[in-house]
Amino acid sequence: MAKRIILDCDPGHDDAVAILLALASPQEIELIGLTVVGGNVPLASTLLNARKVVTLANRRDPVYAGCPRPMMREIVTAEHVHGETGLDSGSGQPLGDPEVPVQQQHAVNFIIDTVRSEPEQSITLVATGPLTNVAVAFAMAPDIIPRLNELVVMGGAGFEPGNITPAAEFNVYVDPHAARAVFDSGVNLTMFGLDITHQMLITPPRLKALAAQEGKVCAVVADLLDFFNRYDISKYGWEGAPLHDPCTIAYLIEPTIFELSPMHVVVDTQEGPSLGRTVTDWWGASDEQPNVTVATKGDADQFFSLITQRLATLH
Repeated sequence: MAKRIILDCDPGHDDAVAILLALASPQEIELIGLTVVGGNVPLASTLLNARKVVTLANRRDPVYAGCPRPMMREIVTAEHVHGETGLDSGSGQPLGDPEVPVQQQHAVNFIIDTVRSEPEQSITLVATGPLTNVAVAFAMAPDIIPRLNELVVMGGAGFEPGNITPAAEFNVYVDPHAARAVFDSGVNLTMFGLDITHQMLITPPRLKALAAQEGKVCAVVADLLDFFNRYDISKYGWEGAPLHDPCTIAYLIEPTIFELSPMHVVVDTQEGPSLGRTVTDWWGASDEQPNVTVATKGDADQFFSLITQRLATLH
């Protein structure tokens, strides 16, 4: 039976691939709706991008606008990685105009109403951007927390250093107070942080394999990832950029790709150099009980093979 999910995102190149992977996997994933938050670029752009990506897949899945900024801070965005639009391409060719309207209901209310109205443990919430929408939903309706089957998050880092500051991963850093509230909520939480995503590099052979597939979607995604690769290759000297957000969807489709371990994780919300750090008790050094299941290892070849095969089915 397909897992019924809400995908909370801030597209962004890797969010776009996560959306498409979900849409291309109907046997494993039933996408109930996309909720959008400000993050990689401001909300107006992430919302437009979500609608464009759904249109690219020739779908009309509902898209909901959420919170435009963090709970307690000014928003930090990542145009330096994703370009001014948030989905700049290697060729300079923009995505086509969206044919998907924005739903009138606020994203937070959609999350709350959906989880309340569906059977307990029947909805999985996936969050690939800052956790503002999720934290606000949990604050407004704490009764939905035990009703969720699982919350799968792309964010944080255990061993790995940060990618927006020396200490912090971008999604958590943008709204550390929201992340702290969510991580402390008692929800069944699975974390895909930089420890796992930095293993999933878009190497030239993997990008070439994607571009070689028939159909418009793979060609467009390869063009997008060509741009996305440039920042990380230049900054870190890696073979390619890490494909962060699709790890969450790949896990729901084929969990054997990844190794996971329960750990205790605390989000640092103190102003200073460690703001947004996910302090991860990797070796059980404290007496704290695990509150997060943390992805630690993954099979990158299997991961990229899944993405390439599934995206090739979209026309």
